[in-house]
Amino acid sequence: MTDTTTSPALLGAKTPATANRVGWTALTALAPAVWGTTYIVTTHLLPEGHPLFAAMLRALPAGLIALLIARQLPHGSWWWKSRVLGTLNMGAFFPLLFLAAQQLPGGVAATLGAAQPIVIAFLAVAILHEKLSRWRLGWGVVGMVGVAFVVLGPDAALSPLGILAGLAGAVSMGTGVVLTKKWGRPEGVSAVGLAGWQLTAGGLVLLLPALLIDGVPADIDGAAWLGYAWLGVVGALLTYTIWFNGIRRLPVTATALLGLLSPLVAATLGALIAGEALTLIQLLGFAIALTAMLAGQLPSPKQRAHDS
Repeated sequence: MTDTTTSPALLGAKTPATANRVGWTALTALAPAVWGTTYIVTTHLLPEGHPLFAAMLRALPAGLIALLIARQLPHGSWWWKSRVLGTLNMGAFFPLLFLAAQQLPGGVAATLGAAQPIVIAFLAVAILHEKLSRWRLGWGVVGMVGVAFVVLGPDAALSPLGILAGLAGAVSMGTGVVLTKKWGRPEGVSAVGLAGWQLTAGGLVLLLPALLIDGVPADIDGAAWLGYAWLGVVGALLTYTIWFNGIRRLPVTATALLGLLSPLVAATLGALIAGEALTLIQLLGFAIALTAMLAGQLPSPKQRAHDS
């Protein structure tokens, strides 16, 4: 994959372009780190048994708030592009994520989600017509193995429906990420505006299924409202604004590897809040996944040699 933003390399002297790349990478990494809080918030604060309602409430209010902030509506082809991206990144991805979590142990679902960088590496070839980045593909596989070490346990039962949902979720958001990179952002439209278009579209896709299938939970207390607010305002509005900005400026396969932070943060919160002990194997998995994430941000040795 051609990297036009890094020269000479992140390991060399820091040029302005390199410093800019490092800054955007660090900022973009905040998005998947915050997404890693979703599991602990869902299990500790939200009413059980209403995944579609939770997904809708995560997307639609955040999207409407973003529209009020940006004061920009889609125009031209962006009416249908926003609907496509909103469906892929939120409207389909959120319910598939919840379904996988319901059907599978959390570790299996997280491992399937960690396959997203691998999916994106191939989609970048098919949709963006980029050369396959074997370097980042390889680190994607290594990162998935690291995540598996962290989150898989001996009781990791396999449900065919859960596996299908987990893989479909990875493909759905992976496709949305690559199309976001391909279509870019209309001139004069802010990152908040683009996030608002997608979140609103995804929330509208989820609205009827959420009300007809799940209904409104009867036991929404103060803690639940706090959880919904966190997932919507911070976990959707803020993070997707950052994420889409990062996708625009960084190589898409390198950005996808930042998603490995989500299951790692989830496991860390499980240890800190839920009292789940981390074994030596899990700590090794942390090191492997973090190494893969960081190494995947670098250009390949061949690219570094070419740049030098």
